[in-house]
Amino acid sequence: MAEYQASTAEQTLKIDDLAALEPLVKANMEPGAFGYIQGGAETEWTMAENTRAFDHAQIVPRVLQDLENPDLKTSLFGIPLQTPLIDAPAAAHGLAHEHGELETASAVAAEGTIMSASTYSNERVGDIAKAGHGAPQFFQLYMSNDDGFNHWILDQAVASGYRAIILTADASLGGYREADVKTGFQFPLPMINLADYSANDGSGEGLNIMQIYAKAKRKLSLADIDAIASYTNLPVIVKGVQSPADAMAAIGAGASGIWVSNHGGRQLDGGPASFDVLPDIASAVNHQVPIIFDSGIRRGEHAFKALASGADVVAFARPLFYGLNLGGIDGVRSVIQHFNQELTITMQLAGTKTIEAVKQTELLWR
Repeated sequence: MAEYQASTAEQTLKIDDLAALEPLVKANMEPGAFGYIQGGAETEWTMAENTRAFDHAQIVPRVLQDLENPDLKTSLFGIPLQTPLIDAPAAAHGLAHEHGELETASAVAAEGTIMSASTYSNERVGDIAKAGHGAPQFFQLYMSNDDGFNHWILDQAVASGYRAIILTADASLGGYREADVKTGFQFPLPMINLADYSANDGSGEGLNIMQIYAKAKRKLSLADIDAIASYTNLPVIVKGVQSPADAMAAIGAGASGIWVSNHGGRQLDGGPASFDVLPDIASAVNHQVPIIFDSGIRRGEHAFKALASGADVVAFARPLFYGLNLGGIDGVRSVIQHFNQELTITMQLAGTKTIEAVKQTELLWR
């Protein structure tokens, strides 16, 4: 396999529109790698619907509210945050930039929010934590059929100071991602955590996503929540929830948080937009545990609508990948800052001073 050339860019980005970053990244990346990052499952209907769905709700402008300089500060699990926008876990940041997750972690920490590191990262769990210089980070677990690996990687996360474990429940196998099939994409870089555990089992390098998922645990169950929580003594967030019934079952089984997500449209095509299922899930959960939301967030108004519909914080990944590719640490920071700017403007025009006020806002649904 030819040596993969990732971006080495380090620059602040001038961003007019986050969506406009995508074609720039496409021109700057190897086609297979870009397709893996950007693409969704099958026809990509659900992926597109994730963003279109925000048009189902409208923000009613409010005037004469005697406010200025809205405050983005909030908290999650008692962790103070400078913004309600956090990093969603995603594999293989090394595809976007030669320093991968290390630069993402550094940038996210500098912006005062949470980095979510993946089992399938290109950098070691401990090194990602060090790059955050003590900032709060979560660890996303893809459960393996090998319990030895599960315990080993969780030990790394606990020892490195991660604050919560994200159990990804909607990816016991990969969705049919046609972009990867068409390009014949195989991971050109090692997933170092896999390599460190067992050189005999390989590092993922030279494999496609379906081959990576072949070692994932498919028979995930509610019992896995308590098993992880008991083993780590950390909060467990169940990610990939799309129904109120699953949310309530997860909470009953010990989940400390619910992550409403359809994996950015990368798993079950033809499923609902993540935003469309959020209000019913939030109503069922009724503040028993925090709700994290992702899938389709591309504007500050999208984040506002998600918060007003029951989310406690909002996560995103693809735009951060694009910032990483085009500008390294400063590129990731530029993306977060642009999101914050749009959200601040939306809050001012909607008459909301704080994130708590956003959460109390009633949207106009159609």
